[in-house]
Amino acid sequence: MSINTSVQQTARTGLWMMILLTLGCASITGSQWDQRYGKAQPREISSSPIRATLTYYEDTRKTLEQRCVVCHGCYDAPCQLKLESYEGLLRGANPVKVYDGTRLLGASLTRLFEDAHTTADWRSKGFHPVLNERSNSRKANINAGVLAQSLELKKNHPLPTTGILPADFDFNLNNQPYCPSIENFAAFADKKPLWGMPYGLPALSPKEHTLIMEWLAQGAAMGMPPKLPASVQQQVNQWEAFFNGDSLKQQLVNRYIYEHLFLAQLHFKEAPRTYFRLVRSSTPPGQPIERISTQRPYDNPKVERVYYRLWQDPSSIVAKNHMPYALNVERMKQWQQLFFATEGEFFYDVTHLPSYDPATASNPFVSFAQLPVNARYRFMLDEAQFTIMNFIKGPVCRGQVALNVIQDHFWVFFVSPDTQNTNEVAQFLAENSKHLQLPAEAGNTLLPMTNWLKYSELQKEYLNAKAAFVSKLIANEGGLEMANIWSGATGKNGSSKNPNAALTIFRHSDSASVHKGLIGQSPKTAWVIDYPLLERIHYLLVAGFDVYGNVSHQLLSRLYMDFLRIEGEMNFVGLLPEKAQEKAMSSWYRDAESNLKTYLDLYIKQIDASNKIRYVSDDPQQELYQKLKLHLGEAANSPFNLQAKKLPAHKLALYQKLQNTTGKPISFLPQTTLIYIPNAGLFTLVHNSAYSNLSSLFGEDKRRIAAEDNVTLAQGIIGNYPNSFMRVEEQQLEDFVSRIQTLDSEDDYKALRDIYGIRRSHSEFWAFSDQVHELYQRTEPAEAALLDYNRLENR
Repeated sequence: MSINTSVQQTARTGLWMMILLTLGCASITGSQWDQRYGKAQPREISSSPIRATLTYYEDTRKTLEQRCVVCHGCYDAPCQLKLESYEGLLRGANPVKVYDGTRLLGASLTRLFEDAHTTADWRSKGFHPVLNERSNSRKANINAGVLAQSLELKKNHPLPTTGILPADFDFNLNNQPYCPSIENFAAFADKKPLWGMPYGLPALSPKEHTLIMEWLAQGAAMGMPPKLPASVQQQVNQWEAFFNGDSLKQQLVNRYIYEHLFLAQLHFKEAPRTYFRLVRSSTPPGQPIERISTQRPYDNPKVERVYYRLWQDPSSIVAKNHMPYALNVERMKQWQQLFFATEGEFFYDVTHLPSYDPATASNPFVSFAQLPVNARYRFMLDEAQFTIMNFIKGPVCRGQVALNVIQDHFWVFFVSPDTQNTNEVAQFLAENSKHLQLPAEAGNTLLPMTNWLKYSELQKEYLNAKAAFVSKLIANEGGLEMANIWSGATGKNGSSKNPNAALTIFRHSDSASVHKGLIGQSPKTAWVIDYPLLERIHYLLVAGFDVYGNVSHQLLSRLYMDFLRIEGEMNFVGLLPEKAQEKAMSSWYRDAESNLKTYLDLYIKQIDASNKIRYVSDDPQQELYQKLKLHLGEAANSPFNLQAKKLPAHKLALYQKLQNTTGKPISFLPQTTLIYIPNAGLFTLVHNSAYSNLSSLFGEDKRRIAAEDNVTLAQGIIGNYPNSFMRVEEQQLEDFVSRIQTLDSEDDYKALRDIYGIRRSHSEFWAFSDQVHELYQRTEPAEAALLDYNRLENR
């Protein structure tokens, strides 16, 4: 199947090249542009600033964010045109896709701020300008700029207002995008006159259009970035001193921290919306950062000493890669206690630094064996939502190929760190480190199945060893009990609760979201994660995942994630009475491949330990969910739940009626529907698709069970890629709910959208968008960021 897909992709690429050649022949040549406006010269940040009245930072950034970045942000931006920073605007566009699960060879890295540092370097990597790079005249800045011409094209050819846009509009994310340069833009405009920017959305307002066009005419000057407050710079200096201690212990701990926080948006309370990235540099604090860019965070830096520096990220805040992580006094104290205790249970020695050899560096159970297991686990648990979010949002914004290995809605619990605080656990991991090798070690291999068999056997051996070890551990504690699950208790005598103790994960096709607390109705499945599982997820799908890798690398990552999902589910099933365990797993893995039973039997049936959790009902799984909620206490709560706010009884009844809808009517809904109800706020209707099992990479549509689909109605915004916008007045709620419950055809859904939908073509689309973002910022200030509109439906 992958070979056929590759052939199809090659054919599409060939067709695209033919289109480009045709457009090029029909358009003005580069030499003709040179004659008109002078020879193009790449514009650099370091160039002398353009004198202009309007600048990016002072005047146009907000408009670009609200109208352009909502489609052109992060690595899945069309044509790699990343507009969330001025540097991305200078870099321009490139028709080569970052997300390509069919390539036989790994792609060239094109990470902004990392893989090239000048516009000229980006030109050598195949990026073409979208701003004028010829003579700085008003005429040239408009006529020779792709961005200016794209905006003018939309102004001159407005979006149709007929509701559903014509089939000529292509919203398939997997298709090859049109990425015209200025040399072939005229031919592109003749061929696709309705494809001006914003693509498939209404034009900018006259005021916005005038502002952006005047800025472009003046030369699209950058202006001065906001100055960093002295109080924040002081915090940066203190943390850089912490991250760069000279002792072996400090160097090893900071390497561990870096490999877990390299995607974090670090911030301080003095400037909560100013973000920093922890990067590796060849220069120490006090000197300009000389960034060390490698394919993975644990690759050999090839310098004698690595320094960990805080680099201020100038990018706009985009929801699909927004992962804030606070640095403060409390955090530093906690890390001091975990990793630098001078006595007691956390005291340890570091005698050497591990190598950067791939076999060592890709296996955290080898490279960080000298760090206490309990300290590592508590470090990851303390911000478990962030830890899991790294895998959910992925190294480059949207979830990777491995996302189709998880259910659409499930809950996550964690093994108590108190159970991971023994020498026996450390010894077990040391003895089994060879069984915990990860596919990242194999790199971009061309032999995925051969390597899969290797990792399959290693996983079998690990599950055998783990079953024996867990049985012994539980027996020593007198049996399995609820206390083995982390309740989030912190402080003296567990006086407060860490809200990361329970998480809810929603999958939205090729993206997903993770939230604190238990949201929605009881899910089909749940995971219980222990330290080895949490660490392997991170090194498989975050530190070790390469979105630029070839098909084999991505296939291996997905296949290995199967093992990890099964392990997390088995940890949960192990809490059930023995008679209920096989029933639960059989329900989750209906019609699965026969060899899957090997993994189910390997672990569960080999654990020999008494279960002290008492069950009295005929539905042990539902009873277990209730017991876990009681055990977690406030850590199980979520503001997204309908019961979180005191709603009038009649409204709550309507909302719950909608949430209780299942089966065929739900199958017509997109993955996420964002609903605005005046005086009530924003809600998200999440479509949870049901499957017979998730044990195969292919044929997902054949495993769909639409009759078992359900929805979660949440207060607030769930997901980063809304598929549909709806506006419902309070007096229309009953009709809205009734229409959804009786959906029986695509025409029924179209009628629903005709009444309540804010489609792509709606005259009030941008006003609605602005209102959504304003409410998002007001109600969820820590999480709020720019949503992405690339997945808005056209129905």
